[in-house]
Amino acid sequence: MFGLHRSLFTEEHDLFRQSVRDFIAKEIIPNNAAWEIQKMVSRDSWLKLGENGFLGIQAPEEFGGLNVHDFRYNAIFIEELGLSGCSGPAIGYPLHNDIVLPYLLHYATATAKQKYVPKMVSGDWIGAVAMTEPGAGSDLQSMRSTAEDKGDFFLLNGSKTFITNGYLSDVVVVAAKTDSSKGAKGISLFLLEKGMPGFSKGVPFEKVGLHAQDTCELFFEDVKIPKENLLGKLGEGFTYLMTELAQERLVVALAAIALSEYALSSTITYVKQRKAFGKAISEFQNTRFKLAEMAALVEQRRIYCDYLVLLHNEGKLDSAMASAAKYNMTELQCKVADECVQLHGGYGYMWEYGVARAWADARVQRIYAGTNEIMKELIARKILK
Repeated sequence: MFGLHRSLFTEEHDLFRQSVRDFIAKEIIPNNAAWEIQKMVSRDSWLKLGENGFLGIQAPEEFGGLNVHDFRYNAIFIEELGLSGCSGPAIGYPLHNDIVLPYLLHYATATAKQKYVPKMVSGDWIGAVAMTEPGAGSDLQSMRSTAEDKGDFFLLNGSKTFITNGYLSDVVVVAAKTDSSKGAKGISLFLLEKGMPGFSKGVPFEKVGLHAQDTCELFFEDVKIPKENLLGKLGEGFTYLMTELAQERLVVALAAIALSEYALSSTITYVKQRKAFGKAISEFQNTRFKLAEMAALVEQRRIYCDYLVLLHNEGKLDSAMASAAKYNMTELQCKVADECVQLHGGYGYMWEYGVARAWADARVQRIYAGTNEIMKELIARKILK
């Protein structure tokens, strides 16, 4: 916003950013309106992402990835999606890349990796993670889905809700109870794939926002899951979830700050052009002060996010830091979106204006990946221990 030099990026990162930006301008922005009507992005877009090397860059070369373990590239991809204002793709694509895929790379058996990772890298298969249940929400320990060990396989029963990428998903990381008597230590993770008998999906939800992103319920009725589809060790699922949630919350934070920048940038352009009482809205003191307040906050939070990306690259990002980022950035996103709608006046409430979609899309950011109330609790645990 102020022309800040972001020293964390190199020339190679800048070249990657330009390739991402060009792809978004050609393949995503022109199609986003149609995707909002369809309630999901096209499968073709996933294949094009794979063809251009934007999926699973951290995956080993043997699986089609680039074996690049530099989260700055992932951050650039998330940021450019957010700056485009296409909130649905800005959530769905990174979830596949930076939330689902790590579970496979870190915990899947060699057989499962060989089966699923190449398809996820190419975009042929779309990934989702299923934790939330109708009666549990953020309380993962209260989940009721069960996976019973039957010797040759696990028998999965239960349901999940609010699953991002759920309707299009081909492979799903599912959390279920394998020992209900052990609380958190009785939760395990499994890989569920499309077509397994007993696995079904609900229709995409009619959401307030994020219309270009499919979200639905998943149902499991006596689904037989092969033993090789267990992720990691039996009973260690909750530990794996807590480990991976730090990156998930950083991803949400990075999307939130970029989407905030989009809303603010769009509004700056609008107030320069829109006239009232014989002069541009940008000439009124209230407009100038509101924009100044938002710009200062966005710039400060951007610097904080850049710092956390570097920490994460060094393996030093902890749960409380990620929770603070998720909390701060999503609260800011909602504040900025609301102020920007106000500065647009009545036009800010019209869906054809990007700021209206930004406002509708922002609200859920404070809910998923752990509600912001849960984020405060996690922060408090660190500062009060």
